[in-house]
Amino acid sequence: MEFTASQIAALINGKIIGDENALITGVSPIESCEEGHLSFIAQERFADYIEKTKCAVLIVSEKLLTKDSYPVTIIAVDDAYLSFQVLMNLYNDMQGRKTGIEQGAVFHETASVGENVYVGAFTCVSEKVKIGDGSQIYPHVYIGKNVKIGKNCIIYSGVRIYDYCVIGDNCVIHSNTVIGSDGFGFQVTKEGYQKIPQLGNVVLGDHVEIGSNCSIDRGTIGSTVIGKGTKIDNLIQIAHNVKIGEHNVIAAQAGIAGSTTIGNWNQIGGQAGIVGHIQIGNQVRVQAQSGVNSSTKDGEILYGSPAINASEYRRNYVHFRNFTEIVKRINSIEKSAKDKTSE
Repeated sequence: MEFTASQIAALINGKIIGDENALITGVSPIESCEEGHLSFIAQERFADYIEKTKCAVLIVSEKLLTKDSYPVTIIAVDDAYLSFQVLMNLYNDMQGRKTGIEQGAVFHETASVGENVYVGAFTCVSEKVKIGDGSQIYPHVYIGKNVKIGKNCIIYSGVRIYDYCVIGDNCVIHSNTVIGSDGFGFQVTKEGYQKIPQLGNVVLGDHVEIGSNCSIDRGTIGSTVIGKGTKIDNLIQIAHNVKIGEHNVIAAQAGIAGSTTIGNWNQIGGQAGIVGHIQIGNQVRVQAQSGVNSSTKDGEILYGSPAINASEYRRNYVHFRNFTEIVKRINSIEKSAKDKTSE
C-alpha cells in the first residue's frame, strides 16, 4: 500500500515539515531505512539520522527538531514512539481477521462458537467449550473440555489449553504455549514420589498476552490466576496456584514457583527466579537474573541472588570486583604488622 506524508500526518495529528506529497511505500528501522520508506526517531541518540537517512518520511519527536527545514520530509509529533505505535496498530487492523471454520477442524457437538469466529484446520474443540465473538483460533490448537474463551482473543498454532481453563476477552496466546498443565506436585513415600492430583484450573483476565513456549500450571485445588493486562514473554514457567495481579510485565525465561502472590504493575526481568509461598508487592522491579527468596514491600528494586536492594547490590559489587586486590592489600598489611612485631 502507498500513503502520502499528509495522510500519515492526519492519522497521528502531526505537523509536516517538507513535502506533504512525499510517497511512502513501506517502513524500515532507522538504522537501515530504504528509499520510499517511513521510520521514526524518538531518542536523541538517533537524531543524527535526520540528516543522513534514505527514508522518504520520518516521524520525529518535536523536542529533537532544531531547524525549519531538513533533507527529508518530517512529521513532527509530541512522542514519535507512541505515534508510530498508533500507525502500526492501524496497519494491523487493516489486515482484517479471518472468519469461518476451516476444513479439518474437529468440534464436539456441545461446543458453542460466537459470531465472526475463525477456527483453523486440525484444531480440536472439546465438549462444552465456549468461544466468544471475534476470536481467532489458528490451526493445530487443542482446547479441552469446559474451556471458556472470551471475545476477540487470538490463539496461535500449537497452543494447548487444558480442561476447565478460562481465557478472558482480548487475550493473545502465542504458539506452543500450554495453559493448564499439571502443577509439579508429588508426595515423598517409601516407594518413591507419589503424584498429587492437580484438580484446579488457570484463569486469565482480559487483555493478557502470553508469549511462545510458556507453561502455566493449573492449581492443585483452585486456580492459577493471571490478572488483567499482564504481559508475559516467551519461555516462562508459572507454577500451580500462583496469583499474578494486573498490568505486570515478565521477561523471558523467568520462573515463578508455586503459591506465590504477585501484586500489580510489577516488572520482572529475564531469567529471574521467584521462590514459592511469598508475596511480591506492587510496583516492584526485579532485575534480570535475580533470585527472590523472600516477600517484598511495594516499590522495591531488587538485584542479585539472593536478591537485595539494587543500589546496595551495585555498591557491594564494586567491592566484589576488586576483591582480589583487597585481599592482597590485607595480606600485605598483615605481613607488615607481623614483621614489625618480630623486630
